[in-house]
Amino acid sequence: MGRLVPAVTRALDILELFLDGDGTLSAPDIVRKLQLPRTTVHELVTTLAARSYIVPVPGQPGRYRLGVRPYQLGSRYAEQLDLAAEGQQVARSVAETCDETVHVAILEGTDVIYIAKVDSTHAVRMVSAAGRRLPAHCTSVGKMLLASLPEPELSARIPADVSLAAMTPNSIVEPGALREALAEIRERGVAVESRESNPDVSCVAAPVRDRTGQVVAALSISVPMIRWSDERRVELEQLAAKGAVELSERLGHRSVG
Repeated sequence: MGRLVPAVTRALDILELFLDGDGTLSAPDIVRKLQLPRTTVHELVTTLAARSYIVPVPGQPGRYRLGVRPYQLGSRYAEQLDLAAEGQQVARSVAETCDETVHVAILEGTDVIYIAKVDSTHAVRMVSAAGRRLPAHCTSVGKMLLASLPEPELSARIPADVSLAAMTPNSIVEPGALREALAEIRERGVAVESRESNPDVSCVAAPVRDRTGQVVAALSISVPMIRWSDERRVELEQLAAKGAVELSERLGHRSVG
């Protein structure tokens, strides 16, 4: 691997400063934040402005904001994103860490569709396939996605007077009970289902967001009951959340904090 070019690194450091605060900076701000010589900052700022990476802020002499070029690059990146392909890569990484089956799913109507899947290497594991469709209320990914819907949209998809189909004796069949479960999921930020879609499997799931912050998918980890415990659940919840954040960042979402 070749060496890093200091001037390029410093220019990128300057651009990344605009991600914080109100999105405007002056040369003295950059000097203070990056501890760089004033002459170096002046040269880099001049170069970035000449290439439209930053532009002067109207009415605020000496201050800059991001220009059109970063937007153009970001738009081209977004055009090339493929949720299924990115999800498969992240799912593979998560599966390598926990050696359990990992899915990425999207919501369609009242069902979830699995768009990415990586299997566990254990002999006993969940059997499924990408492209499979299941009732959302019976799965951790589905409950995570339902919990992310605005109330009017949730009510339109799952009316309060409709009985829900059961996949196992543990499936939630009452809309009221489902709403209670979804409220808890919103509060915790992760979803859990225990033998609700498969009598021998439990799952955890976390939300995947796009660059606008909207939940567009969910990432889950499925575990046979022989390897399930409260301690394992906590561990996998954290791993699913971490994987979902990574996939969200690949889709352009910027986590805060």
